[in-house]
Amino acid sequence: MRYIEPLANLIAQLGKFPSVGEKTAARYAYHILNAPQEDADALIDAILTVKREVHFCRVCGNYTENDICDICASRDKSVICVVKEPKDIVALEKVKDFKGVYHVLGGVISPLEHIGPDDLRIKELISRLDGVEEVILATNPDVEGEATAMYLARLIKPFGIKCTRIARGLPEGSVIEYADESTLSRALASRIVL
Repeated sequence: MRYIEPLANLIAQLGKFPSVGEKTAARYAYHILNAPQEDADALIDAILTVKREVHFCRVCGNYTENDICDICASRDKSVICVVKEPKDIVALEKVKDFKGVYHVLGGVISPLEHIGPDDLRIKELISRLDGVEEVILATNPDVEGEATAMYLARLIKPFGIKCTRIARGLPEGSVIEYADESTLSRALASRIVL
């Protein structure tokens, strides 16, 4: 079946979202089409607002509306937890055990995707190490996450800073974003020294 052009365009745009195929995109498009105008306007406004007002924290790389995120502005800076991307911070914050700050790498080392150390926010991490007592490496426990953690540990150890890795409370190949709070809590509490 062919969709009329405006509907086909909306389906194509919604289909660009992760894990959204054509059928799901079509369901979303029909939902938007049948929604009250004020709901559609609220959705448009929410998208425009987030694109206009949310940017990266200049210190850690988390999402924020300000120059510096609330976590960097108010937390213990002697412990830095390094994550792949901002959504990992949201997952770790659900645990409510971690009182330090974060550092977002913006990815992991992945030769197959042509992502090397210079493509990540590693220099920014190294520049933050003055006064730091511990760096927790909380990248995903997959091949790229492990390789990135080992690379960072080799860079950080010469500074005399304790460098730990979150424990294996997370199954191999899992993604931090989807882990439950108790698993993340155990992983943070049982981190290992590298």
